[in-house]
Amino acid sequence: MEHHDTIVALATPSGAGAIAVIRLSGAEAITIASSIFISISKKKLSKQKTHTVHLGHIKDGHKIIDEVLATVFKNPNSYTGEDVVEISCHGSAFIQQEIIQLCLRKGCRMATAGEFTLRAFLNGKMDLSQAEAVADLISSDSAASHQLAIQQMRGGFSSEIKVLREELLNFASLIELELDFAEEDVEFADREAFQKLISKITLVLKRLIDSFATGNVLKNGIPVAIVGEPNVGKSTLLNALLNEERAIVSDIAGTTRDTIEDEITIGGIGFRFIDTAGIRETVDVVEGMGIKRTFEKMEAAQVVIYLFDASLIENSDEKLQKLKNEIEKIRNRFPQKQLVIIANKADQLSEETILNYKNKISDLTFLSAKTGQGVEALQSALLNFVNTGALRNNDTIVTNTRHYDSLLKALEEIIKVQEGIDAGLSGDLLAIDIRQALYHFGEITGEISNDELLGNIFANFCIGK
Repeated sequence: MEHHDTIVALATPSGAGAIAVIRLSGAEAITIASSIFISISKKKLSKQKTHTVHLGHIKDGHKIIDEVLATVFKNPNSYTGEDVVEISCHGSAFIQQEIIQLCLRKGCRMATAGEFTLRAFLNGKMDLSQAEAVADLISSDSAASHQLAIQQMRGGFSSEIKVLREELLNFASLIELELDFAEEDVEFADREAFQKLISKITLVLKRLIDSFATGNVLKNGIPVAIVGEPNVGKSTLLNALLNEERAIVSDIAGTTRDTIEDEITIGGIGFRFIDTAGIRETVDVVEGMGIKRTFEKMEAAQVVIYLFDASLIENSDEKLQKLKNEIEKIRNRFPQKQLVIIANKADQLSEETILNYKNKISDLTFLSAKTGQGVEALQSALLNFVNTGALRNNDTIVTNTRHYDSLLKALEEIIKVQEGIDAGLSGDLLAIDIRQALYHFGEITGEISNDELLGNIFANFCIGK
């Protein structure tokens, strides 16, 4: 993979705006920018110091395209590690394209997706896990996902992996050295210290692997399915949570025939609420398909909110028993799910009725989706389901599926090493599994990579990053 030419791309979102930034990177970036930029002070851009900003005009021959600011970053002190020029122009889509086309005619090439960050990785400005965190930071849409991306971009996760890899690499070198002196039966690697290292690595890997469950939901949002019988107020609750009329509400049972999804942030954590079709026996084919999808969404959700109309059940022991049976069915079908049981229309209940409910159904939450009473308490309850302790303590949390997969493979090899030590295997056999573990560590930080892997990772970036 060769990246020696000079690239150009729009670094800000496409479309009209107040200001747009066009970025050039490569050996000829400053030279090309100098050929189209005329400074107000008549200074040559190529003669200016790094990290300086200059006012001037972009000119195509005698035609002035725009008045701009040109910022110079000289290698290696730039984002990509190459010479970089950023041109801040007015946000007209026409102006943006005129400047980019001019740069292309002067010798630039249009950057591919993520190529600026790819060059930063290739030039040693960041490792691969930090580069991936750049994309996560750009796409972060909650305080939690933002904090996770910042932690990873600052190198906390990769530093932890690098330390483990270096320690294991040192022992691997000593074991490999023993192979050169096999006939003399000498040991360069202290087996007791090696055992302690393997135990340490095992503990760290298990902690990082376990953190993925938390990291994945914090990064992507926590799916919450709102379920219950038809016409109990599920859509009204969704609208109350979102504070907008997102779902159609009517007195007709079966109004919601498909799932409706939307996201909100509560306490810095993203939640993805799913309003589902009412669960009941039906001969309506379309409604039946919606009910089937309801159970699919319950399967995929981390939290299930079961909603019932408390005003219809309060004076009926038969209905109350049926409700308890339905709740028990859900608990049995989804034993791993966090389940919130909500008595809706609490504004229509007397204190005596509420007390009666509490005595007969444990862990019951009362609210009125219509008036908003109890919605804040529900939001607080949802936050309690999220393990944010590691986030508050700045512990390393794994959010990337590729990293998770490499950690699992590394742990598998470390377990093989441990089994080999317990079985008294020779150094040459231990070395095979150690090399594999080192390989998977290297995959995470990019010390071991290939063009296909890099292509897959950076293809998900925006063009100007």
